[in-house]
Amino acid sequence: MKKCLIVVDYQVDFVTGSLGNPAAAALEAGIASRIRQARNQGEDVIFTLDTHEADYLSTREGRYLPVPHCIRGTAGHGLYGAVAEECQAGDTVLCKDTFGSRALLACLQEKRYDAIELCGVVTNICVISNAVLAKAALPEADICVNAALCASNDASLHQKALDVMASLQIDII
Repeated sequence: MKKCLIVVDYQVDFVTGSLGNPAAAALEAGIASRIRQARNQGEDVIFTLDTHEADYLSTREGRYLPVPHCIRGTAGHGLYGAVAEECQAGDTVLCKDTFGSRALLACLQEKRYDAIELCGVVTNICVISNAVLAKAALPEADICVNAALCASNDASLHQKALDVMASLQIDII
């Protein structure tokens, strides 16, 4: 069975930077451990990076969320802490300019995984967007979201996003 782990946007700006929050910081050791476990089990590891340019505030997202974050070339754009240390040269790292990654959809269609697990931040924005894209890319694959390794800046929206994903036949573990 061909499997992958997708780590969504576990970046400095979402953990300790401009949009950082303690719930995201609390995931560091767990995500790093899950990456090591995935590698030991022969699973691929894919990282997505929220990626904006210097003109972020003039974009649609920037007008709705006027907090510059994950600007390409800044420290806030990079993977955070122990998760950054787990990223290896052969891993797929996909920069995305919006919540869901079009490149991820194409990658999943090409690789034809049987099972996909997602973790990371923000549950109700980028995690849900990429989980839905994974479902669209490979509708017959087993897709799950590891709720213990996801976080949002709003606990209520975190739970609502998990509920919506469950209703889309994405397993919540």
